Amino acid sequence: MLLSVIFSFRNEEDVLKPLVERLRNTLDPLELDYELIFVNDASTDSSLELLMSFADTDKKIRIINMSRRFGVSPCVMAGFRHAKGDAVVYMDADLQDPPELIPELLEKYELGFDVVHTTRTKRAGENPLKMWLTKRAYRIINSVSDIDIPENTGDFKLLSRRAVDQLIRLNEYDPFMRGLVRWIGFKQTKVHYERLARRAGKTKFSLFSSVNPTREFIRGLTGFSDVPLYYSLVIGFLVSIVSFCYLLYIVISRVFFDMHQPGWPAIMVTMLFLSGTILFTIGILGLYLGNMHQQMKNRPPYIIESKLGIEDEDD
Repeated sequence: MLLSVIFSFRNEEDVLKPLVERLRNTLDPLELDYELIFVNDASTDSSLELLMSFADTDKKIRIINMSRRFGVSPCVMAGFRHAKGDAVVYMDADLQDPPELIPELLEKYELGFDVVHTTRTKRAGENPLKMWLTKRAYRIINSVSDIDIPENTGDFKLLSRRAVDQLIRLNEYDPFMRGLVRWIGFKQTKVHYERLARRAGKTKFSLFSSVNPTREFIRGLTGFSDVPLYYSLVIGFLVSIVSFCYLLYIVISRVFFDMHQPGWPAIMVTMLFLSGTILFTIGILGLYLGNMHQQMKNRPPYIIESKLGIEDEDD
């Protein structure tokens, strides 16, 4: 059996050495072959040089370098396309997720599970506001989506070969990996663990970063549900009904009761309310149209600059 372990990383020079050491200590005693695929998302520190020095003496280490920064999901997909393993584990490189959990994931795989999720029972060193918002975001997505995404279950999973092959076939430009892994189906289970604080460096997923949870929330919401579009329709219909009722009220009060309603405040409130509703619905439509626009341009989700330890293939 061959196991592939994929890491999407950017600027992780402080943790790569202990990460590789812990991986070796965990995987070497197991009766299997393995490969470690590090997908470098255009790091600007010494991460690449450090990995290349490891690869000089360890042929199990493979490196994929992106031409620029593309983000976690495209890097993971690049790792999937180059992984040869019968089973594939993908995880972050910051050592918040323990490599020592991999043997337990393999036990579930041996029992016939195609997807093994890892669910966090505790999350040390996390921003409480971010955790609160993340929990609500998952509830919103699950309430309107046709799939169920487990809470506190991130990008540390084991997938069988056939599960990986199906993800590759989807070929989405901006994939929401946590949703896609659930969407493909197959036999799935999970194991629990306590997530640690970062060993070193700074998080790439802070609340106000370019890869903040808001983008993940929108990606998950629009990628697996069209309910927001129906909400827009319902809101527009209700606003129209309320506006029509208000018009009837003005006409009746004027004709039958000779009552003159204040003009300027009523008009301004109505205009602001209608304008806000229109902008809200246009914004929702824009999100879906933006996703369609990106997909229809048919650009590749990533471009590989170079590879080390990997045979040339079509990218």
